[in-house]
Amino acid sequence: MSERIEKAKALFREGFNCSQSVVAAYADLYGYTPEQALRMSAAFGGGIGRMRMTCGAACGLFMLAGLEKGAVVGSNSQAKADTYTLVQELAAEFKRRNGSLICAELLGLKAPEGSPIPAERTPAYYAKRPCIEMVQEAARIWEDYLAKTGEKAAE
Repeated sequence: MSERIEKAKALFREGFNCSQSVVAAYADLYGYTPEQALRMSAAFGGGIGRMRMTCGAACGLFMLAGLEKGAVVGSNSQAKADTYTLVQELAAEFKRRNGSLICAELLGLKAPEGSPIPAERTPAYYAKRPCIEMVQEAARIWEDYLAKTGEKAAE
């Protein structure tokens, strides 16, 4: 398994959210420091701000797509289309591998928990949540993309 996939999992085990774990494992490829990567992706954990919407690991994957393909000129509609195409492809693959893009569904919740307070990271937390697997799959999808396209050198 790639060192970056292992890094993403290790970051999650350290207490970072799903999105942070995915983005920080690859951010150096795009010129970002670990602190910048952790800050830019901090709001996307817990299904975006712990609202249990789009999975944070998937959000991290989509942030990487933006770093890879994102438009830096507002009128560049082709770069926008390329980014959206990549995000849709990544989303379809994430959903194919995991069954959903929705955090609440992945966690088996009938409704969001309604609290912005993150759960304490205990052995029970890790045993009942599939989050580390989502982090691993998002990182693996990005590895597959990098290997397929050669856009950035995967380690």
